[in-house]
Amino acid sequence: MSRSALVENVIAMLEDAGFLVSDRCAIRPKSFDVAARRGRDTVLVKILGNIDAFDGRTGAEMRRLGEYLGATPLVIGLRTRDEDLKPGVVYFRHGVPVLSPDTAMDLFVEDVPPLIYAAPGGLYVNIDSDILEDARQDREWSLGKLATELGVSRRTVSKYEDGMDASVDVAAKLEELFDAPLTSPVEVLDGADEIRDDEPTPEDPDVDPADEPIVTVLTRVGFDVHPTERAPFKTISEDEHRRRQMLTGHSEFTETAEKRARIMSSVGKVTRTTSVYVVERATRESVDGTALIEEAEMEEIEDADELRDLIRERGEEPTD
Repeated sequence: MSRSALVENVIAMLEDAGFLVSDRCAIRPKSFDVAARRGRDTVLVKILGNIDAFDGRTGAEMRRLGEYLGATPLVIGLRTRDEDLKPGVVYFRHGVPVLSPDTAMDLFVEDVPPLIYAAPGGLYVNIDSDILEDARQDREWSLGKLATELGVSRRTVSKYEDGMDASVDVAAKLEELFDAPLTSPVEVLDGADEIRDDEPTPEDPDVDPADEPIVTVLTRVGFDVHPTERAPFKTISEDEHRRRQMLTGHSEFTETAEKRARIMSSVGKVTRTTSVYVVERATRESVDGTALIEEAEMEEIEDADELRDLIRERGEEPTD
C-alpha cells in the first residue's frame, strides 16, 4: 500500500469513528499529518508505512505539541524493518505510542482497546494486581504455590501483585489457572503513561532568529510562547490568564504561507485554538479563519486583549 493510500484510509477510519479531522498537513517539514478530535479526546497522528522513519526530533516535537494542545501524539504505521506490526499491540517510538491500522480500527471504531504492548525483551500486558491477589486468595493459594504453577519465583509473583506487568505467556497462564480475565487495557488516549518511560516533556527548540520580534511581542503582552520546529505553525502561545492557546505563523505572504494559514485554521478548529499569521504586508484580513496581521501592527500591540480583539475581528474564535 502506498503511503498516500494509507493516509487516506486512516483519515477515513477516523471520520467513520466520529472524529472531526483536520486537513492533511501537506507542507514539509511536518511532525504530524492530521489532528483529530472526538468528544474530549484529541489526537495528533503521524502516518507512516515504515515506523523506523519516525525519528527522535519528530517524536520530541509531537510530544511537545501534545502537551501544549492537550492532545495525544500517535503514530499509525504498517511495519518495522521487514516485519508487519502485530494487531492488538501498542509499540513505542521515542515516547510516542504506535499502532497498526488494524489496532487503530479496533480502538477507535470497535471501541476495543489493545491489551498488549511491546517493550525490550518481548510483549507484555498490564496485570490487574488487585484482581490477581483476590483470585489467588479465593483459591487459598500461597505466593509460593502460584509461583510453582507459573514456574517463576515467589518474588516475581509478589511483584505481579504489586503492579509489575507480565509477559504475554505468563498472563495467558494466569488466566488459564484462574479461569478469569486478569489483564487491563493499554490506555492509548492517555498517552499510555502507565507503561511508557516516565520522561519529561522535551525542551522547546530555540526561536528562529527571523521570528524573534514576534516572540518578543507575544511575550511582552503576556503569553507563554513555545517555538516549534516541524509544525505548520511557528509557535504555540498560551494566555497565562485564560489558558487559551494560539497558533502563530510568520513569513512573507506567499502561496506556501497561504497554505500554512489554511492548515493552521483547520488544525485550530480541531484543537480549539485561535490562529494568526504575521506577514510583512497583508492583502486581506484572513485566510479561512486565520487572522492576518502585518508586522508593523504586531509591534504596536500593547496587551493581550488588544491582540485577541484584532484576531476576533479578522479571524475566527474556536468553537467547543
